[in-house]
Amino acid sequence: AGKCYQHTPTETSQATLASVSPVFAVMKFDKEGNTTYFEKKKTELYQELGLQARDLRFQHVMSIATRNNKIIMRMEFLKAVITPEFLLILDYRNLSLEHWLLNELASQLAGEGQLVTYSLPFEFRAIEAILQYWISKLQGRLNTLQPQILETLEALVDPKLLSVDRSKLHILLQNGKSLSELETDVKVFKETILKILDEEEVIEELCLSKWTDPQVFEESTSGIDHAEEMELLLENYYRQAEDLLNEARELRVLIDDSESIIFINLDSHRNVMMRLNLQLTMGTFSVSLFGLIGVAFGMNLESSLEEDPRIFWLVTGIMFLGSGLIWRRLLSFLGRHLDPPLPPHVPAVLKKSQPAAGRVEIKTSLKAETFGLSRSTLTNQ
Repeated sequence: AGKCYQHTPTETSQATLASVSPVFAVMKFDKEGNTTYFEKKKTELYQELGLQARDLRFQHVMSIATRNNKIIMRMEFLKAVITPEFLLILDYRNLSLEHWLLNELASQLAGEGQLVTYSLPFEFRAIEAILQYWISKLQGRLNTLQPQILETLEALVDPKLLSVDRSKLHILLQNGKSLSELETDVKVFKETILKILDEEEVIEELCLSKWTDPQVFEESTSGIDHAEEMELLLENYYRQAEDLLNEARELRVLIDDSESIIFINLDSHRNVMMRLNLQLTMGTFSVSLFGLIGVAFGMNLESSLEEDPRIFWLVTGIMFLGSGLIWRRLLSFLGRHLDPPLPPHVPAVLKKSQPAAGRVEIKTSLKAETFGLSRSTLTNQ
C-alpha cells in the first residue's frame, strides 16, 4: 500500500496516440498547377512542414497568419497552408469546394486565370485565388438573397391588401436571418484583412519569396517592393468586402422601410374600419333617440291622436328627419376634430423685416412643422 508507482510512456502507448491522431485529406498544388492527393496524419504533417500542432488546429474561424516562413489561412471550412513552392488544401472533401479546386484553382495558380498577380511570386497567386473564391462566395449568397427579399417585399407592400400573408412574413424572416449571417461573415472578412493592413511587419512576412529567393530579394531592394504589392492586393479585396457590406446594409434598410410601410397600410385600413364603425354607431344612436316617439305611441294607452290618419305619417317623418339631423350634426362634429389643422399664420411684418436667407429658413421650418403636424394627424387617424 505504501509503494509509489511511476508510469513511463512506452512504444505501445506512443503508437496508440499516433493511431488516434486525426488524418488530413490533403490536395497539393505546385507552381505549374499540377495536383496531387494524399492522406497524412496530423503529427506527420506538421513535423514535415516545420509547424507546431496548434498551427494545424483549424476551427471554423477566419484568420491569416505566418509561421516559420509559411502562410496559414483559415476561411471557416477552407483551410490552407501556403509555401513559396506549393499550396496545401486540407480537408477538401466538400462538394462546392471540390468543384472550385478541380475547375478553377489549378489554372489560377498556373497563371492562366484572370488574376492580376500572375507575374508575382507563387504566394501572391495563392492568396489572391483564395480571397477571390471567398469574396465570390459571399457575393453569390447576396445575389441569391436579394431577388427573394425584393419579391417578398413587393408582395407585402401592396396597398390593396387588407391583411398580411403569414407565409410571406415567414419567408421574409428567414431571409432576414440569412442576411444577418451574411453581414456578420463580411464584417469578419473585413476585420481579418484590416488587421493585416494595420501591421506592416505582417505584410512583410506574407512575402515569403522575398526572404527565400535571392533574386526576389534583389528586386525588392532595387525598387520593386513586394510588400506594397501585397498591401494593394489586400486593400483591393478589402474594398470589395466594403462594397458588398454596403449592398447588404442597403437591403437591410429596404426591409426596415418596407416594414414601416406595411404597418402604415395596416393602420390606414384599421382607421377606416374604426371610422365606419363610429359612423354606424352614431347613426344607430340617432335612430334610437327618435325611436322613443314610436315607443311612446306603441304603448297600450288611448289618446285622440291615433284616430287621426295623418298622425302616423307626421310622427314617422319627424322621427326620420330628427334622426338624420342629429346624425349629420354628429358627423360634422367628428369631421372638425379629425381634419388636420391649418398651418400657423406668419405676420407680413415679419416677412418684410427678414432678409432673403431668413425667409427661406422660416419657410423651410414652417413647411417641416406643417408636415410634422399632418403626419401626426394621419397617425392618429
